[in-house]
Amino acid sequence: MGIKVENVAKRFGDFQALHPIDIEIQSGSLVALLGPSGSGKSTLLRVIAGLEQPDTGKIYISAQDATYKPVQDRHVGFVFQHYALFKHLTVRKNIAFALELQKWSKDRVKHRVDTLLDLVQLGGLGDRYPAQLSGGQRQRVALARALAIEPQVLLLDEPFGALDAKVRKDLRDWLRRLHQEVQVTTVFVTHDQEEAMEIANEIVVMNDGQVEQVGSPAEVYENPASPFVISFIGAVNVLSPDKTWQSLHREAPTTAEIFLRPHDIEVFLTPQDASLEATINHIIHLGWTIRVELTLDNGHPITAHLNRDQYDQLGLREGQRVHLRARLIRSFQEAPGQTVAHGLGI
Repeated sequence: MGIKVENVAKRFGDFQALHPIDIEIQSGSLVALLGPSGSGKSTLLRVIAGLEQPDTGKIYISAQDATYKPVQDRHVGFVFQHYALFKHLTVRKNIAFALELQKWSKDRVKHRVDTLLDLVQLGGLGDRYPAQLSGGQRQRVALARALAIEPQVLLLDEPFGALDAKVRKDLRDWLRRLHQEVQVTTVFVTHDQEEAMEIANEIVVMNDGQVEQVGSPAEVYENPASPFVISFIGAVNVLSPDKTWQSLHREAPTTAEIFLRPHDIEVFLTPQDASLEATINHIIHLGWTIRVELTLDNGHPITAHLNRDQYDQLGLREGQRVHLRARLIRSFQEAPGQTVAHGLGI
């Protein structure tokens, strides 16, 4: 039930949407295609679904060549961002639509629809129309309709993009639990890094029609393969190389940008070994996390993240002079895809 993308490329006129791509998605996995607008993630999803034809390469679904199979023969369920429900049909009829086209018996259709309504937590709402549902409920109907045909693969294109933050959060938790129950190979497109990290067990990071990195959420965060990945996933300070950092560590790069996670910055009230002085500009309270925005004496702006206990112990205030020390910095000055990490002051 897995997916293999082999040397797939796609061009629209003069625009190269996908450069040759090779990825393999394991059966039963939950994978996010993550990247900014224009990175090619939705195009790749549509090529897998059969809604677009690749210019080169092959698509394999369940080890079968599906490159030129029509959509209806791929056994793929597809969920769009804006639901695409039939407004004139009830919830029950929306879910049953594809099954009735396939000439399922009435009893079999009823049993399947009832099962899916319970699965997506909409039991008792089968006779309502889409306009009578909330956005989150409509998206769950769209998922139930996609699952109705018992697909080998479930594809979701920005499934929660049209919903408000609270509903998106609830549906992320629900989708993860749903996947654990149905175990259908699932690929979803998102530009939301937090969404990808929270839901997926593997992330395909895309940029400019190419795959930058494939790995678990922990792998792409802790061991980013490129400047793009570390900049796109999670907060990071991007600092120009100069002699300031040589005072922190003899191996700190002088010819490549330096990447420093805010949580890897220690804040002190007094000078420390391998520390730099800075001025606090703003303190922003984000619940348990406190974001401290500072300026180094060389003019570089820099952001540190502290937890509530650290912040309360230090008693920080805006305008205060403090001392910073980095636990870890990263650069990408060597071979492409190779991260160079330096521990500082440890």
